[in-house]
Amino acid sequence: MPLNLSNLGIPVKLLFSGYLIVVAIGYGLAMVQILFTHGMADGKFGLSIEDIVYSYYGNRSGSVLEAKLNGSMKANAPDEARFQIIQWVRDGADESTYTRQIRPLFEAHCTGCHNGDSGLPDFTRYESIKTRAQSDEGATFSSLTRVSHIHMFGIAFIFMFVGMIFALSSGVPCKLKCSAILMPYIFLLLDIASWWLTKLDRHFALLVVMGGGGLAMAFVFMWVVSMYEMWILPRQLPCVDRRDALRRC
Repeated sequence: MPLNLSNLGIPVKLLFSGYLIVVAIGYGLAMVQILFTHGMADGKFGLSIEDIVYSYYGNRSGSVLEAKLNGSMKANAPDEARFQIIQWVRDGADESTYTRQIRPLFEAHCTGCHNGDSGLPDFTRYESIKTRAQSDEGATFSSLTRVSHIHMFGIAFIFMFVGMIFALSSGVPCKLKCSAILMPYIFLLLDIASWWLTKLDRHFALLVVMGGGGLAMAFVFMWVVSMYEMWILPRQLPCVDRRDALRRC
């Protein structure tokens, strides 16, 4: 019997389908996470080009602290506390005022998460806060290096298995199948390269959208085709599907 998705046994279909469903849920949660991190960089909910610019290039008209307090951290402190901290930053972030007025605000609203044990910036120390009271230059090169290699390894593994399942589809023309399998890796490289380029020049922010959008479209296409051929196509065919999914182009 020719090897393709519609001819697979139920156990293998359940194995493939379970993986695809879990990965799809994870992909959706990743999109939500992006909305609540990068999507709040400009202080407004929803992902925009400005969010991407602020996340990677930075908002160089203000400090990191001010950008965060008006962006992704806005909901974590009341307006009065945020105003006092921002005003202190604009006035020069001197240590005496910090000790007298500002430190209690950080202890009440920030250090529960931002402490020496959290892996986040340590806001229990004035020196750490002072460095983030300077001009916001976006993501650091060290953080980009860390996120880039994690993203590259993780996404590549996901699309390797999604692509292996999709490769067993029999109803997709060979050239389209090859393009769909290759595209995620091209868009992955574009996505990661665009972070670094945007860090250097804000005008590359559109490439971030193109890279992420291309990854999403490739994932949705392969996911839908794979699930369709496993569960819906066999019910529509009058007999066994004789097409060989692994035939040479």
